[in-house]
Amino acid sequence: MNAATETVAAEPVSGVEIFVPLAKLKKSPKNARKVPHGEAAIAALAASIQHKGLIQNLVVEPETKEDGTPTGNYLVTAGEGRRLAMLLRAKRKQIKKSEPVRCWLDTANDPSEISLDENVTRTPMHPADQFERFRELSDGKGWGAEEIGARFGVSAGVVKQRLRLGAVSPKLLQVYREDGLTLDQLMAFAITEDHARQEQVFEGLHHNREPWIIRRDMTAANVPADDRRAVFVGADAYIEAGGTIIRDLFSEDRGGFFEDAGLLDMLAAEKLREIAGGVQAEGWKWTEAHIDYPHAHGMRRFYAQSVPLSDEDEARLEALSTEHDALAEGYSSYDEMPEDVAAKLEAVSDEIDVISAKRSAYDGNVVAHGGAFVVLHHDGSVRVERGFVRLEDEALADPQPEPEEGDAAVPENGDDGQPEDGDEEAQEIEEDEEPGKPISDSLTRDLSAHRTLALRVALAERPDTALIALTHTLTAQLFYSYAEAGCLEVRPTVTPLGSHADGIEDTPLAARANEQHEAWAERMPRDVADLWGFIVALDDEKRTLLLAHCAARTVNALRLPWDRKPRSLQTADRLATALALDVAKDWTPTVDSYLGRVTKAHIVEAVSEGVSEDAARRIADMKKPDMAHAAEQLLAGTGWLPVTLRTPEPETEQFAPVEAEEAEAVEQPSEAETSEAQAQDDEASYAVAAE
Repeated sequence: MNAATETVAAEPVSGVEIFVPLAKLKKSPKNARKVPHGEAAIAALAASIQHKGLIQNLVVEPETKEDGTPTGNYLVTAGEGRRLAMLLRAKRKQIKKSEPVRCWLDTANDPSEISLDENVTRTPMHPADQFERFRELSDGKGWGAEEIGARFGVSAGVVKQRLRLGAVSPKLLQVYREDGLTLDQLMAFAITEDHARQEQVFEGLHHNREPWIIRRDMTAANVPADDRRAVFVGADAYIEAGGTIIRDLFSEDRGGFFEDAGLLDMLAAEKLREIAGGVQAEGWKWTEAHIDYPHAHGMRRFYAQSVPLSDEDEARLEALSTEHDALAEGYSSYDEMPEDVAAKLEAVSDEIDVISAKRSAYDGNVVAHGGAFVVLHHDGSVRVERGFVRLEDEALADPQPEPEEGDAAVPENGDDGQPEDGDEEAQEIEEDEEPGKPISDSLTRDLSAHRTLALRVALAERPDTALIALTHTLTAQLFYSYAEAGCLEVRPTVTPLGSHADGIEDTPLAARANEQHEAWAERMPRDVADLWGFIVALDDEKRTLLLAHCAARTVNALRLPWDRKPRSLQTADRLATALALDVAKDWTPTVDSYLGRVTKAHIVEAVSEGVSEDAARRIADMKKPDMAHAAEQLLAGTGWLPVTLRTPEPETEQFAPVEAEEAEAVEQPSEAETSEAQAQDDEASYAVAAE
């Protein structure tokens, strides 16, 4: 076969290989492809030609004028993409436009048919074959993703995806070739290169083979990177310790999955123990490190007390505050600041925090005989809970003050304070003659009863003082565990919720509740005897907030089958309505929290209400585990809540305020009416339990 380099117009000869300068090649108007090649496809062809040369000739015919005279150019009948790729190489200065291009001259066949034939009469390679060949290039020639990508004109990320797909179990690749799996399903299996695990999950699949279900099952024993343990330990430390992180190259995995949960727990515990050692160096008798907070420790807790700053610290703090405001003026965030200004502002803020921390301190006895828990917060940060004292150390940590003069003295007669036998006469003489002898117990009770009644009447007329007394009584018991510190017989009960909802005490909402309580506790005087003065000194707003906090700690809206209390639950509903409570801000329906613990009918109902009836019909025939997981995905972000968590609509009926005089005349319900109401409440409680 003859080959020649054409620099002038060619004779109309057909069936020969010729070399034509790139600049003389033009697009044929008879090309069957009207939709142009994409930029990515042209770039891939250019890369391939650069590394492997032109594998396939271009098919051309001479260009002629209207009178049939050759122009010296050639029209590309087949191979327009390759022509454009060569032009791209010339544009990149890799070749010149005079570069000879190997072509096949064909004037015998219809150019339109040739162009159509090239694009139709061909069978594309199956993707599985492509994935395996990419894998062979990597394993056999040692080429990395960058090298392979450069040779085929694709990004390194695409190469990594194809290499991962080529590493899927050969058994599953064959199922994919036979159309037993879709590409999306195959990509879900490719999250790990463990062939045994891939095949195990494949065998366990039911008729529902959604990619997200495959990914869920493939990573069931792994820890997601946004887990608090993974955030705390960090990927670098975990990998350095020999751990492996599984990355999903085909979807957003938020950092991947930590494969070895046991190693992650060990690293987290070790790091917590190191931090606990630093906390114990503050002088504490003991510290304990836990991943989860030990809610059942049963210890009494003491809080830090306010300490005045020294004059020097006060002056320094004022100067730093002024400097901080000057640096931050005109900026809304650190991102807007120049680097040097942001660094200086951060240093100033750190120093302010150090000095401000001196405003509170623990009593020396508490530090010497108490300890601290170092645990993981829900977001992966460290949570240090100080001030706990074990039962055997309570007396040392909180010694009782010595009795003051005038306090009751220890009886001198017998151990029980009664006179010895034969001393009755002497006792009577003493009672008559001893100066300052206390009055009798019976008279004391009599007088104190009158005083109590007077206090009740007076307090009822002074709501401002009643607010102080109630706040004092609740605070003394909730913060000091001293029920006898107040004179109001009001007993708050705080029902622990951990035994009713697993993990509830480690949620962000529980963290907020603890932060609220600790913020108040740190302001309280250490001695409960000083509590009254502390509450009196608060302004009305803060005193009301403290009362609200104490009242909030006692809220109990639990629905328990053995504890029928319909009136309490009705009041809880009204309280929720008054507060415009929106539980959806802090609770979402997941497999663990709801969907995996109810019937299929409940799941379908939830999706129907929260999404649509069509969505509910689509999952109605699934197996329950698959249905629950599908419903979790569908309900995410919808704000749907089960009936038990919903806040009732406000009641339309309003009651007019009752005047004091009218309140006395309000008719009390008869005994029969009370019994009937109780029966109705009992019936309602059974309905709640059944629900």
